[in-house]
Amino acid sequence: MAQKNLNEKEAQRQENLEQTVSATEQFYNENKKWILGAVAAVLVIGLGILAYNKFIYQPKCVEAMQQSYPAEMSFQNGEYELALNGDGNNLGFADIISEYGTKAGQAVYLYAGICELQLGNNEEALSYLKKYKGKEPILAARAHACEGDAYVALGDYAAAVRSYKAAAALADNVFAAGYLLKEGSAHEALGQKAEALACYKTIESDYPQSLEAYEIAKSIARVTE
Repeated sequence: MAQKNLNEKEAQRQENLEQTVSATEQFYNENKKWILGAVAAVLVIGLGILAYNKFIYQPKCVEAMQQSYPAEMSFQNGEYELALNGDGNNLGFADIISEYGTKAGQAVYLYAGICELQLGNNEEALSYLKKYKGKEPILAARAHACEGDAYVALGDYAAAVRSYKAAAALADNVFAAGYLLKEGSAHEALGQKAEALACYKTIESDYPQSLEAYEIAKSIARVTE
């Protein structure tokens, strides 16, 4: 009896399988042109994407990086106006961003933001810095700190605190002490002595070899008076 039931179940499975295969074949035969057209369209789109990437996007990236070299040299020399706006022959970072976007890399936004900051154009600096999405921690921390500097110049100390705090959180290195010191100063500008003291104490305990730590006792004394 058990063997009979097993045979019946196996026969039923076989019948179901045959029905499924038959239905699939019928669907394919009825929709063959549509299916082949869809497959061809996918292949065309895929090949188009590959061709665009190889023959258009990648060469543009190379061109953008080559265009950025003179601007980077001007930046390294402290020629921020030249680095930002170019000289008529070589493009500045503003032109590179306008023409290539991020094809020259995320760093162009950081460069442009720092240039604007150095030139005293704080709103413009923030516009560029907020577009910087680099993942390298040291540069990302610097971008946040530069945002903080721009906010301080604009008198928005609460926003400056947030920016410096973000910078210090990313920079567990020699730069962190400087960001903490700036955060503490912004807290003081807001009358937040306890928060400023916490920043200064962190410099004292966690970064005792930093330049900021050498005179941090004065800052601690000032907010504990």
